[in-house]
Amino acid sequence: MATTLATVEAREVLRCDHCSLVQFRTSNSLCRRCHKPLEIEEPEPLLPQLVTEATPTADGGSSLDVACAVRDIRHSRKLSQRQLAGRMQVPRTYISKIENGKAMPTLSSLERLANALEVDIRNLLRDARSRHHEETATLLADPFLKEIAPYIGQLDAYQRSIFLNQVRDMAMGRRRLA
Repeated sequence: MATTLATVEAREVLRCDHCSLVQFRTSNSLCRRCHKPLEIEEPEPLLPQLVTEATPTADGGSSLDVACAVRDIRHSRKLSQRQLAGRMQVPRTYISKIENGKAMPTLSSLERLANALEVDIRNLLRDARSRHHEETATLLADPFLKEIAPYIGQLDAYQRSIFLNQVRDMAMGRRRLA
């Protein structure tokens, strides 16, 4: 009994979102290493998180980083690369190349990308520092977060973990016993 294999060009290459293994799509669409689904169509509920520090980029965060902006906005919209590519009517690999900094989109592609992500084109062209500043301002607009933000920095890692777990449980409507 002979098995017919598809050519390498016809097979789809994917990166697992959980363990980052780059692999060909399996017949059951599960990762070969961690056995989790390679594509999650159903978004997971977003848990509230408080960001207290900026993550500096390699160049200090002052340059335009379209790749990072596209990836961040795509993740915040709970879209896969395939879904975004479908909205733009381009190959998924083009989205991957943009996010990995291997391709710089043209102005017309940036416009289509912004429309597909349902954002203004300026959001894709902002530098990391201004994006972080805007996200922090949005978070601190919440009265509860604004009140507790000064105290979070005074907690050690263990206390911060306990506190954030309790806030997460409260946000999800769970009650702790004892």
